[in-house]
Amino acid sequence: MDLNDKVVVVTGAGRGLGRAIAENLAGQGARIACVDLNEEDLRDTVARCEGAGGEAKSYLANVAREEEVTALFDEVVADFGAVHGLVNNAGITRDGLLIKYKDGEVQSTMSLQQWQAVIDVNLTGVFLCGREAARRMLEGGVDEGVIVNISSIARQGSFGQTNYAAAKAGVVAMAEVWARELARHNIRTGVVAPGTINTDMIAAMKPEARDRLVAGVPLKRLGEPEHIARSVRFIFENDYFTGRVIETDGGLR
Repeated sequence: MDLNDKVVVVTGAGRGLGRAIAENLAGQGARIACVDLNEEDLRDTVARCEGAGGEAKSYLANVAREEEVTALFDEVVADFGAVHGLVNNAGITRDGLLIKYKDGEVQSTMSLQQWQAVIDVNLTGVFLCGREAARRMLEGGVDEGVIVNISSIARQGSFGQTNYAAAKAGVVAMAEVWARELARHNIRTGVVAPGTINTDMIAAMKPEARDRLVAGVPLKRLGEPEHIARSVRFIFENDYFTGRVIETDGGLR
């Protein structure tokens, strides 16, 4: 896909990976619909996209709520005229052990609330946005479309992240199914699975904890949000790529 003048929806665009992805695609002339829950963060992302040479607008929406997702895509089509691409990046964490057992007794368990909150945003949100994006692509008669899901190396099993790992494995499975179902319409899918990336969360860690993370990476350095953005852009631009995962993890997995 030639990104120039293409309309791409990026969820979780307010900061971190989503902001880097939006800015990178805007630099190729894409028109970006930036989606998040924080209006101030979105204003910054829109300004960065415009500074990179692309057009951008901000949208407040909770991707876990069907009515908000439907309204979001209706609004994007009304504003931009079409939807050509989607990056499903929005996500949250609610970490905890499945069960913490010590000194002969259960001390805590992962609550249903912890489980459901992550599944609602990280899995159901991806489903809802993917469905509505594909619908708008088909109804709008676009020649080609691309849907990229952001997964994680945590999908292979990450200590204390039953909910997150399950969701991140699920978004890979969805992309594989969609690749088969949507290929006849020239809609491609892809997944990027980041490793340990230098986001605000990592920057806020104690230096010794950060050093331990870096030590486990074969390249001995953290990834940057721009590395993930480049992987996303590759999927958009390579028209023979669909239904597969790019591991952007410094060799960690």
